[in-house]
Amino acid sequence: MKKLIVAIILISTSLGVFAQDKYLKDPTETEALSAKVTGLFSDNKIAKSFKALTPYWPIPQNEIESIEEKTIKYLNIIEQRFGNALGVLKVNNEKIGDIAIRETYLIRYENTAIRLIFTFYKNNNGWIVNSFKWDDSFKEEFK
Repeated sequence: MKKLIVAIILISTSLGVFAQDKYLKDPTETEALSAKVTGLFSDNKIAKSFKALTPYWPIPQNEIESIEEKTIKYLNIIEQRFGNALGVLKVNNEKIGDIAIRETYLIRYENTAIRLIFTFYKNNNGWIVNSFKWDDSFKEEFK
């Protein structure tokens, strides 16, 4: 009986661990979200950009917070080494049927660029953030 109670408590508390609680209605909303987050990144408003992503991203809140902390650290280093952000450029929009979308942006700095990649997945309730990453591998965008 004690094991059953412990199991019920663990299950009920784990249900609130995930950050995602909203869905995007259509690809227009996915594009608006990725553009908004990229703009906030460009302005070095990292906390606000993660706050915008979180309601649509079904991973544990502590993982999102960890990614956010690392991002703040590294973007500050990028600005110190490569200058201020100069602008944003959307470089790719790919689709797999009507179930997945990948949007790629570049944020230009004075001496380099970083790439932001958003992958959205359509489940039965709507569109969610399946993955989000950023890196400095913009060379891969040359076709």
